[in-house]
Amino acid sequence: MRARLTRLTQLTIDCLSLALALAIGFLVRFDGSPPADMVGRLMLVCPYVVLLEYLCLVAFRVPRRSWRYVAISDALRILAAMVVGTGVLVATRFGFEFLSHSYPYLRHGILPLGVIAVNGAVGFLGVSGARVLRRVIGEARESSGYRGDQRPPVRTILVGAGQGGVLVAKEVTARPDLGIKVVGFLDDDPAKLGVVIHGARVLGSTEQLPAVCGEYRAEQILITMASARGGVVRRIMGLAEAAGVSAKIIPGLYQIVGGRVNLSRMRPVAIEDLLRREPVQLEHAHIAHGIQDRVVVVTGAGGSIGSELCRQIAEFAPRRLVLMERSENALFEIHRELTANYPGLEVTPRIADVTDEPRVRQIFQHERPAFVLHAAAHKHVPMMEWNVGEAVKNNVFGSRTVADAAAAAGVDVFVMISTDKGSEPTSVMGATKRAAEVYLQALAQMSGTRFVTVRFGNVLGSTGSVVPIFRQQIAKGGPVTITHPDMRRYFMTIPEACQLVLQANLMGAGGEIFILDMGDPVRIVDLAKDLIRLSGLRLGEDIDIEFTGVRPGEKLFEELSTDSEQADKTRHPKIFVGRIARTPASEVESGFARMQAALAEGRDPLPALRTLVPEYSSEAPPSVGEHRREAEPSRSVGLVPRLT
Repeated sequence: MRARLTRLTQLTIDCLSLALALAIGFLVRFDGSPPADMVGRLMLVCPYVVLLEYLCLVAFRVPRRSWRYVAISDALRILAAMVVGTGVLVATRFGFEFLSHSYPYLRHGILPLGVIAVNGAVGFLGVSGARVLRRVIGEARESSGYRGDQRPPVRTILVGAGQGGVLVAKEVTARPDLGIKVVGFLDDDPAKLGVVIHGARVLGSTEQLPAVCGEYRAEQILITMASARGGVVRRIMGLAEAAGVSAKIIPGLYQIVGGRVNLSRMRPVAIEDLLRREPVQLEHAHIAHGIQDRVVVVTGAGGSIGSELCRQIAEFAPRRLVLMERSENALFEIHRELTANYPGLEVTPRIADVTDEPRVRQIFQHERPAFVLHAAAHKHVPMMEWNVGEAVKNNVFGSRTVADAAAAAGVDVFVMISTDKGSEPTSVMGATKRAAEVYLQALAQMSGTRFVTVRFGNVLGSTGSVVPIFRQQIAKGGPVTITHPDMRRYFMTIPEACQLVLQANLMGAGGEIFILDMGDPVRIVDLAKDLIRLSGLRLGEDIDIEFTGVRPGEKLFEELSTDSEQADKTRHPKIFVGRIARTPASEVESGFARMQAALAEGRDPLPALRTLVPEYSSEAPPSVGEHRREAEPSRSVGLVPRLT
């Protein structure tokens, strides 16, 4: 009822504004004293003019736009509608003038051109002005409501006077309760120097940060360059440390919605900010075409990668999203999150182990998915060195089970998540993922399903990865343990990796191994130093770093592709395709049969794995000097049912 009353009130205000604009047009045209016949003409044509102009507003969807958050785009819509309406009135005026010779009564509908011009201008001002007034009143009410909870403001300098900075300054002005007082901007664009934005002046460049903070008694800086690369954030952090002020940051622009930034998301600078790169540009329309109104299955849906894939897939409105996960708790959490955030989406949770062939086939035959993302895998390198049988069982035969079920169910596209450790593998984990890649390449030649693999390196913040471990060690007071001072890894954020996975599924005819551009490799010791600094601690005084030695199966440096793989560019700048020679199907079947026999008989499957993946070489890890080595547990060999 309230919504209907609001719409009726807005309709009335618009119509009154348009009628008043026409009356003002007559008054201006006749110097405030229109003749009696013109007053009669005004009364006669007013309903028709108002109806015409309101229909033009409807045609440009002006009434659907929120008055409370009116923006420049809304003013442009109103302007376009009034221009069209004015054009129709001009055409009607000349048409009536021409026809009035035959139909004399039409002369009563002829409007002077001056009246039409003034009517159009005043009508635009009236319709848009009413909306601006509503926004001003609304923001004033919000601001007065916040003042009761006001706390002493923190003197803050905004670093970046671009889109993000402007939105932050605007939000801070309207929200006294945030406790932020913007004393100025810093920006490296010389053209912005001295410009005033929402009452705050651009005081200088970012290099002048320490001096400006001292001069204006700033207590903190807020990095508002939402798309700044990691190197820029790192440099600004160093300047903030030199100035003795705290630093916070706003998230990426994808979290700025409707022209407003949610400053509750403002947070201290994190390690992800120091490593971030240019935002990924996706072919959203093509991705949506492959997902929208289709059934999608994600294996390993409760894991770090699998759960993020589910979140991003949900944005493209599939007909049904099927979550396959063997961990009940992990499945419960992601299912609860998706159903809460996407109430209109059908989300189906399926507890299943990818090595359970009957269960996997049952799910695929029942759901009939068009798109499958296979993210289920054992991923921890040392753990798989100690549990070779389980690595083969899950990463090799689990992948084969899911791939075979997809082919039998007529799936259109099957994407497997692989790893940089599959390139020239030195670990059981890397070798098992490479074996799964080999199988998908062979199956792609015999199936109508398009099988592709996406290979990337480490993702920041994934379960059990180095960053959460370092944070735990820092919270306990250290030491932070690193295996080797020269250890380097590629890093990518989980959302970025998942976005590129969805992009890669659009490419290739089947059997390709796509390799994501991970940027430059990062020294793990540098990562640890950054985390220590971001925690407000000092290396060597508050906390130490210890080197423990490279663990079994680890490399000092991971390769995403080797020269022999001849990675080529694709149409996307961050995705490459490895031209990797395919293993004949007969050799693949023979290798899988030997591994399966070894598992069934309780023997070590490594010899068979080495035969299938001849590039696998488990070299002794390099030493970092004298350090204590723990005894390596004996390898356990798991049993797997014979697969057909």
